[in-house]
Amino acid sequence: MAEWELRPLSLGEILDRTFSLYRQNFLLFLGITAIPHLFILGLNLAQLMFIKIPVVARPHTQQLQGSGLGGALLAFGIVGGIVALVVYVMAYLFAQGGTIYAVSDIYLGRPTTVGASLKKMWGQLGNLFGVSFLNGMVVLIGTIFLIVPGIYLACRLLTCVPAALLEDLGARDSLERSFALTKDNAGRAFVIYLLYFAMLYGIMMLFTIPSALLMAVMVAKDPSMVWATTALIQVGSFLAQTVVGPFLLIATAVFYYDLRVRKEAFDLQMMMNPEAVAAPARSIVPSMLS
Repeated sequence: MAEWELRPLSLGEILDRTFSLYRQNFLLFLGITAIPHLFILGLNLAQLMFIKIPVVARPHTQQLQGSGLGGALLAFGIVGGIVALVVYVMAYLFAQGGTIYAVSDIYLGRPTTVGASLKKMWGQLGNLFGVSFLNGMVVLIGTIFLIVPGIYLACRLLTCVPAALLEDLGARDSLERSFALTKDNAGRAFVIYLLYFAMLYGIMMLFTIPSALLMAVMVAKDPSMVWATTALIQVGSFLAQTVVGPFLLIATAVFYYDLRVRKEAFDLQMMMNPEAVAAPARSIVPSMLS
């Protein structure tokens, strides 16, 4: 039986449930977010170690860099950038999808683990990439037109990821589904986004500003310490993203279920069939993109 009662929620109740879910399952959500992002942190630190080479190089080695070594560094930089992009995208997708699956299982009273939540993402990587890419393009196009339309579209598309994963929809259908669900609810989505970014940048400043100040002091005395202090900033950014990142995804999943309860009587569906998947109770989704 689900611990969390399925019923229409106010915005305050959505946020309260989000914090309660996160607090009660902190290690679960932290693990889902941290494991993929550890690859990003490791790659960033590895790049820092490599970048250190030309800083400490002696004058006679700089001549070598101007010939063959310079080309090697350029090639490594290009390949490293591609690898970094792939690692970042994979980590982002696993953390995003794994958290949505975990929230859904907990919310509907089903057991889950870090491994089980991440494992569900293996078959959804391509689809979720398409959803995220199309979502980003729509918001970007809207942002070009004086920013406000982009913010509005981002709010209307907030639930496209849970729609894609929990209803097994493709990229276009998931965006149209989210646009239908969030009708007349863009304001609540905006507050969720606003609170998330306030928390994210607040935590990032808490972690990174001391490291930046330390860098300024230590590098002034010993330039070779730039690597260590930059590494501290990378670790601080990793901690901020790992701690705050789950909040938006948990809130998104709770918001998604609230909209379905309000518009589709999802609570009654689950009462009649508790083991049912989160299939949409609709026959036609209004087209946003046609």
